[in-house]
Amino acid sequence: MTQMTEAKKGNITTEMKSVSIAENIDAEKVRAGVAKGTIVIPKNILRKTKAYGIGKGLTTKINANIGSSSKIEDIDLEIKKAKLAVEFGADAIMDLSTGPDLLKFRKAIISSVDVPIGTVPIYEAGVITLNKGNEIVDMDEDDFFKAIENQAKEGVDFMTLHCGVNKDIVGKLQKQKRIMGIVSRGGTFLASWILHNDKENPLFENYDYLLEIALEYDITLSLGDGLRPGCLSDASDIPQIQELVTLGTLVKRAQDVGVQTMVEGPGHMPLNQIKSNMEIQKTLCHGAPFYVLGPIVTDLAPGYDHITGAIGGAIAASSGAGFLCYVTPAEHLTLPSLEDVKEGVIASKIAAQAADVALGLDSAWDNEVKMSKARRDFDWEAQFNLAFDKVKPRHYRNKCKLDDDEMCAMCGEYCAVKIAKGDF
Repeated sequence: MTQMTEAKKGNITTEMKSVSIAENIDAEKVRAGVAKGTIVIPKNILRKTKAYGIGKGLTTKINANIGSSSKIEDIDLEIKKAKLAVEFGADAIMDLSTGPDLLKFRKAIISSVDVPIGTVPIYEAGVITLNKGNEIVDMDEDDFFKAIENQAKEGVDFMTLHCGVNKDIVGKLQKQKRIMGIVSRGGTFLASWILHNDKENPLFENYDYLLEIALEYDITLSLGDGLRPGCLSDASDIPQIQELVTLGTLVKRAQDVGVQTMVEGPGHMPLNQIKSNMEIQKTLCHGAPFYVLGPIVTDLAPGYDHITGAIGGAIAASSGAGFLCYVTPAEHLTLPSLEDVKEGVIASKIAAQAADVALGLDSAWDNEVKMSKARRDFDWEAQFNLAFDKVKPRHYRNKCKLDDDEMCAMCGEYCAVKIAKGDF
């Protein structure tokens, strides 16, 4: 049983009811969206956790990436990051650990938070291969699927799987002469494996077996964009779009058998290309929810990519993307710190809220109206409580001690709201 197979039978599950209550929409609309594939509810049948809906007609959701690297392993820090991300509004956590102890990290993270957990199983296959003293290109095909099955049994809710990186597309990518080539780790693992072994991508070739595993545990497939552009100059090129065409066929096959499916989208992209990319994805991928990294709209802001990602995320979400992967200030530079995680989540929350307002969602507008009234009434506590960050605005307010609550230090006695209070 999956959420989708139940929805197709006309059944409203407990999870669908939970989503309908959280989103303040009719449960039948949620069921219909899940049945059609325009909404997913990532929740492994083995995991007891809160249900979150992603997709058409729902509020924009946010994912936070955490995890160890081969250079830095601190399990307590990563657990703190996961909890902090959820505290500030992340709706899902992806464990991207690639260090030697990645199995230990994943289990600890799964048990530490009550939100959907995502992974990239090929990372585990890669680590196993390196631990054997071999190179990534020597990965055993069986290790791909062992990692997927092991993680399914542990309760992972959604998995990034680069099924669209096949021999045909890899061959065409070699002729494309991109500036950045492939920037997806999973995409690189598979493309290099394909070239080295002169064989088809096992995830593409054995896709039906992958669907069987997903059906058994109700894993939501997050079909990875292995050929996403890694810089603005490579955006919307032939390999990116061709991979999306391939993913569209795989989405349909998954939906036909009742497997919930999302599609991952571009990382770096000029502002003027974002809307059309969202529309192309919705058309090619049968309305499946679009999960985007950023998009990052300029490559000139290292250290500030939470801002470049939020700009792109707002446009993407208002144009149809349902799931934003946060970007932190540490992107492209190092593992994020706790403060970086907080900044990344809040930046994505801003993007999601801006998009939901533009889409006319009642819940988004309700909070905007509440904040407007709180500002009008000089109700500082209400403003702080409505804010995404409830500490920072209070800190700024308290920096300048004022006797009059009906002003701030910016305008003082010249406050426009105070002067005109009651007149307009």
